[in-house]
Amino acid sequence: MNDLVRQHTALSETDLEWLHLLVSEWQLLSDLSFADLVLWVPTLDGTRYVSVAQMRPNTGPTSYQDDMVGHLVPRGRRPLLDAALDEGRIVREGDPEWREEVPVRVESIPVRREGRVLGVIARNTNLLTVRTPSRLELTYLQSASDLAQMIAAGSFPFPGQQVDMDASPRAGDGLMRLDADGVVTYASPNALSAYHRLGLASDLVGQHLGTTTAELAPTRGPVDEAIGKLASGWAPRETEVEGNGGVIQLRAIPLKPKGTRIGSLVLCRDVTELRRRERELITKDATIREIHHRVKNNLQTVAALLRLQARRMDSEGGREALNEAVRRVGSIAIVHETLSQNLDERVEFDEIADRVIAMVAEISPGKVECRRTGRFGILDAEVATPLSMVLTEILQNALEHAFTQGEGGRVEVSATRTGSGRTDGRLLITVLDDGSGLPEGFDPQKAGNLGLQIVRTLVEGELGGTFDMLPAEPRGTKVVLEVPVSPQK
Repeated sequence: MNDLVRQHTALSETDLEWLHLLVSEWQLLSDLSFADLVLWVPTLDGTRYVSVAQMRPNTGPTSYQDDMVGHLVPRGRRPLLDAALDEGRIVREGDPEWREEVPVRVESIPVRREGRVLGVIARNTNLLTVRTPSRLELTYLQSASDLAQMIAAGSFPFPGQQVDMDASPRAGDGLMRLDADGVVTYASPNALSAYHRLGLASDLVGQHLGTTTAELAPTRGPVDEAIGKLASGWAPRETEVEGNGGVIQLRAIPLKPKGTRIGSLVLCRDVTELRRRERELITKDATIREIHHRVKNNLQTVAALLRLQARRMDSEGGREALNEAVRRVGSIAIVHETLSQNLDERVEFDEIADRVIAMVAEISPGKVECRRTGRFGILDAEVATPLSMVLTEILQNALEHAFTQGEGGRVEVSATRTGSGRTDGRLLITVLDDGSGLPEGFDPQKAGNLGLQIVRTLVEGELGGTFDMLPAEPRGTKVVLEVPVSPQK
């Protein structure tokens, strides 16, 4: 719609925002009318109309099989559009049109904002299935007529009240029509069922909805008063009411077709099961985070015990082996600490990598600079945990064997992520140092070093990736890892 309005019309940005506000609301008008809606806006030169938005009803058959957005028609071809635009009134005159052997009633509703008519809504009703209307259908049609008059007068939609139609109640979820005093004159079967879920034992018709709703809600005091006022339909608001184990969502729409409030529409939806599942998920997420937090604490306790044991070791080799174990346990603890702060089992690995680099850098024998370039991105927990251990082992190996005591140097960890959307992703990791390089005849796939054995096992076995160590130019060692990962979202 933005592109069409800016390309073909003279409407301002504030006018365009008004049209967006209207389009966010007009599913309700379409459903209440049992009709298709097409929004036509006059072009810059005033000789044509361009259709910038379209809506089909959920409550009846469509009148348009094809998409109408982007169509251009000259003035004069559709007289009802001309009359509504020029006279600023709702136009219903004329015989039904026949489209593919289907009779269609066409009406035009001017869209007004601050006294100016911005465009026209063409309301098209498929008459093929017309029958004697029920009371529900009559209520729908009367409410649609009231909303259409408010659109023509510029009093609907309500400024600053843009609605998320995916989250808000719709007409089919449950509808109540109130009079000017807030008394229910009609309640659809779904609306009545929703209130029975709250504990209502009688019919809704004839009852003051605000008072009834406040009595069904378990809270007392100012909250009751607010709920009662909203349910009475005095202002365009949304809220949720909980009682008797049930939860319903309410949306009030004041009706002022001629500038004076004659009553209101209250849409309602039973969201009991939805909220129950959300609470279960919140509880489950909290439990998972608590588990990760406790695992992290336990791993830190193990690391502290190993560190304490290392201090009491007389053997230099044994002390160093325990310190390596401390770092391995610490790398896993970092992952669990990050997971304990997240709502899902995915982590931003860049933060983990930086903490692993800082932890391993503490063992640097000299002035070796360690840094990271590129981004690892978000990884699943089952990838992040072994990858943190792999990174720990490779960095630890580089700092211990590539540089002599007191020697300066540089170790750089780089990460490149490929794959997005639905494509398979790969993560390429390179660890490059400018140290002494690999020994003559060194084979990384056969080396018996425990650290390299851990790296091979985790990368090839658990992560399903590849691992290699190569001489770097002009000196040093380059470690290359490539592992499959979930695509970025």
